Amino acid sequence: MHPNPAFRQSPADQNLAFARVRGFGTLVVNGPDGPLAAHVPFHLSDDSATADLHLARSNAIVRAGLPAPALLAVSGPDAYVSPDWYGPHAEVPDQVPTWNYIAVHLRGVLEPLPEDALRPHVDALSAEHEQRIAGKAPWTSAKMTEGAMPRMMRMILPFRLRITSVDGTWKLNQNKPADVRERAAAALAKGNEAAQAIAALMRAVPKA
Repeated sequence: MHPNPAFRQSPADQNLAFARVRGFGTLVVNGPDGPLAAHVPFHLSDDSATADLHLARSNAIVRAGLPAPALLAVSGPDAYVSPDWYGPHAEVPDQVPTWNYIAVHLRGVLEPLPEDALRPHVDALSAEHEQRIAGKAPWTSAKMTEGAMPRMMRMILPFRLRITSVDGTWKLNQNKPADVRERAAAALAKGNEAAQAIAALMRAVPKA
């Protein structure tokens, strides 16, 4: 997390809402030979107290001596910000390049779940994301050929992160005056999809 408190004002419910919508993150635990990481979809519980996920049986985290402390890092849009976008040097001198981004860290204890928890987990995970797709009936595992789903699920195992803390960085030039931030946002709005998303978020920040 960025140390500047200007970028860490978002309340826990905002960070959790972002994590829920994103639904994908980097899981990190300490293994016997150093840090281990896996990139995983996850399903946040209704009370945001836990995040359920699954890992391939062959993933090293499975053999990392669980339960164990873990971090689930959830990243959002990010974009490079050129100092030239803040305005004329005479008006806004001595600026340097930076990177604007959103990141939420969910920390807690990762534990294995019984294997009979796997099917409800994968069904809930797919239902969560299928409902967001407009214009089609949601996919369900009922569409699978008989026996295919159990055969595929034998390759993965269910886990649960019991969340003990939530931290978020929303680095959107909050440390700049509103007019300077708007100039940078206007430039970013002409960029790629991620830059446009950052521009929109910068414009949503309350004016200084």
